[in-house]
Amino acid sequence: MNPLPEDPIKVAHCCATFMLSGDAPAKAFGFSLRRAAPGEAELEMTVSQNGLNVFGTCHGGVLFTFADTALSIACNSHGRQSVAQQCSITFVRPVRPGDRLIACALERCRTSRTAIYDCTVTNAQDGKVVAEFRGHSRTIADDMPA
Repeated sequence: MNPLPEDPIKVAHCCATFMLSGDAPAKAFGFSLRRAAPGEAELEMTVSQNGLNVFGTCHGGVLFTFADTALSIACNSHGRQSVAQQCSITFVRPVRPGDRLIACALERCRTSRTAIYDCTVTNAQDGKVVAEFRGHSRTIADDMPA
């Protein structure tokens, strides 16, 4: 990656673009970036047939991956290489094929090497929350990889 710009919004967007460029599950499930800012990320996806469980609803692993990807973008948005340290998710309601989902990750607190993020996954059709996710991150390098 080239040296990061000085504008924090541009840094966040540059890091988000980098993070998504090498994320195979994000590509496979069609995650796309809506917004990136320091400590924040917003993604969207449409649930496809390859994301369904045996009951015909969105697989919990896909929802977890969606929220985890939003966490990944938010925790790397400061231009420092960070990874998930611990995460949990609560599934609130089922998601059907064709539903468009929005994942909004928001930094709750950050120290020099750790941070906590909350991510809400919402069904864009009706505005209802489908999952709540909390992730803890750990900074492992002061710079993003080249």
